[in-house]
Amino acid sequence: MATSAAAMPNNSVHNNPNTASDRPMESPPQRKEIYTYKAPWTVFSLAWSHRLEPNSQFRLAIGSYIEQYNNTVQVLKTRISLPHPTSEYSTVQIYSACEIEHPYPCTKILWSPEGKQQQHHQQGGNYGGRDLLATTGDYLRIWSVSEDESRGDGRLSHKREVLLNNNKNSEYCAPLTSFDWNEYDPSMIGTSSIDTTCTIWDVNTQTARTQLIAHDREVFDIAFSRGTDVFASVGADGSVRMFDLRSLEHSTIIYETPNLDPLLRLEWNKQDPNYLATFKVDSRSTLILDVRVPSTPVTELFGHNGCVNAVAWAPHSSCHICTAGDDSQALIWDLSKMAADRPVEDPILAYNAEGEVNNLQWSSSQPDWVSIAFSDKLQILRV
Repeated sequence: MATSAAAMPNNSVHNNPNTASDRPMESPPQRKEIYTYKAPWTVFSLAWSHRLEPNSQFRLAIGSYIEQYNNTVQVLKTRISLPHPTSEYSTVQIYSACEIEHPYPCTKILWSPEGKQQQHHQQGGNYGGRDLLATTGDYLRIWSVSEDESRGDGRLSHKREVLLNNNKNSEYCAPLTSFDWNEYDPSMIGTSSIDTTCTIWDVNTQTARTQLIAHDREVFDIAFSRGTDVFASVGADGSVRMFDLRSLEHSTIIYETPNLDPLLRLEWNKQDPNYLATFKVDSRSTLILDVRVPSTPVTELFGHNGCVNAVAWAPHSSCHICTAGDDSQALIWDLSKMAADRPVEDPILAYNAEGEVNNLQWSSSQPDWVSIAFSDKLQILRV
């Protein structure tokens, strides 16, 4: 496996001079850092583990995009070392600690939020024990990942724990487009499918709590709000719909695109659950919605010169969001002054990658770091 580590070139990350002075996230100047992992295939899905690793090391999962049955998930870890005893900066090497055979490409990967909960209850971190990893594609699968004590070289072992089919009446399945793992009740996972349904699963009993027809056409994404009852979905019918598990007879259409253009992704702001982010297929802008004011976006983020592919809210700030797209850019925006009559014109940070950015994730356990995927590379950026 090819790995590399390097200091970020000074011209790779740009502070926007027009807005940087207003940043509420201001911190002392730091060395800009980027670390790159080169996979043997195109990287599409990726996720940060919520565990706190010793010495602030990283654990991520990445999924391959190969247009055939046999695909792969790799669990990546880091080694931190000083290249020389007198070196001012340490070197980070990313390596594959575990490889999981996966049928078809993963549409999404997430680690169990139990690791995030343990951060608040354990001092010194949650280093031991197994870590759960879920993937969607043809089915919903959950894997356990644990330290391989027999080797002692930082490698991990894995075991498939759960396989769930959203089609109760057949061994065949409608492909799953995405899913979300509830942070407040880790026994709950919601999946979205091309068959117009969303399914809420009980991981402990391995049964469906409920399945509902959520949209008129394919459902492309699902996201839980803060708490355990409310979730939203987007799909090919161009609508954002909000559901409450306590009252599934009704749903609320938060937004519909003017020409019913499909909406591809949905991210709920967990710090301020009044706000959602979504974007249309083949669109260069990101829509910010306020659930209290349906039908009209509170602002629209224009800044990409290619289609937007991914969006992620900052896990530690209610007013910062990152977008990435086909123009090879990852942009961080400050939304603290957004209003419908005053658009957010410029990002506060911009990073230029070496290829079209397929995906991005913002680490919740180490919120100074964002990961992006482009071509056959995963990059970790300090923001």
